[in-house]
Amino acid sequence: MKSLANEFFIDMAAGAEAHQAANADSYELLVNGIKNESDLAQQVALVEQMMASQVDVIVIAPADSKSLLPVVARAVNQGITVVNIDNRFDRDLLRGMGLTIPFVGPDNKAGARAVGTYLAQHLQAGDQVAIIGGIPSAFNAQQRLEGFQAAMTAAGMEIVSVQSADWEQAKAAAIAAAILSEHPQLTAILAANDSMALGAVAAVRQAGKQGQVKVVGFDNISAANDLVQSGAMLATADQHGRDLAVFGIEYALSALATGAAPADKKTPVDLIIKGEQ
Repeated sequence: MKSLANEFFIDMAAGAEAHQAANADSYELLVNGIKNESDLAQQVALVEQMMASQVDVIVIAPADSKSLLPVVARAVNQGITVVNIDNRFDRDLLRGMGLTIPFVGPDNKAGARAVGTYLAQHLQAGDQVAIIGGIPSAFNAQQRLEGFQAAMTAAGMEIVSVQSADWEQAKAAAIAAAILSEHPQLTAILAANDSMALGAVAAVRQAGKQGQVKVVGFDNISAANDLVQSGAMLATADQHGRDLAVFGIEYALSALATGAAPADKKTPVDLIIKGEQ
C-alpha cells in the first residue's frame, strides 16, 4: 500500500482483509504500507521484506511509477507474481527493463475529466480555476492532471495555477490559501485526491469564500462524500478503493491458477455528486 494515513488506502486494506476472511482456505494475506506517499525507501524495504518472506504474489500500489521498479524486477526474477494496482508503473521503463507487469485499476484521466466536465457545467467560460496535483512522478497524478486540464480547456476556463501538494491535506490547504490570495477572482479548485480537496475546502472556508469557490476531488473517501452531500464540495470520483486491492488479489489468484499471460484490467471509476453516494 501507499500511505496508511490516507483513508482511501485504509479502506483498501480493509477490503482486502474482508476478502481474505471470506476466502481463508484460498490464500494468506499480509498487508502493509508506508506512513506517507513520499517515503519511497520504506516501500522498497517492504517489498524486500515480502521477498524475504517468500510470498507467491505481491499486489502493489506504488508510491512512485519509476523508483519502485528495480526492486519489483528483483521480485519478478525471484519468481514472485507482481500485480500493479492504483498507480500504474511507467510503461516505457517497464519495456526497457524487459518487464511485463499487469495493471489492474481505473482510467484516472477519464475519471478526472468527468469530474472536471461536471464542474464546468457550474461555471462560466473564462472563469479562473486552479489545480492542485499529487506527486508529479506518479502516473495517476499525471493522468488526473491531464484529465482536469482537458475538461477545463474544453470548457474555455482559464487555468491560473497548477501546483503539487504531494497528496497531502495540510500542504494543499497552504497552497490553496496562497492561490486564493493571489487570485481573488478564482471560481474553482480541482484537487487530484480527496485529502487535498479537504485542505482546499478548509482554505476556502478560512478565506470566507464558501459558495464562491467550488472544490472537486478524487477518491470518494467518507469525509469528502459528506462534504459533497452537504454542498461544501461539488463532486469527487469513486474508484472503489475498498475493492481495488481485491480486484488485484483476484486477478493474481486467477493468474496463478491458469498460468495465463498477464494483461491489464480496467476497473470502474464513477462521478459522485450530491444525492449519489
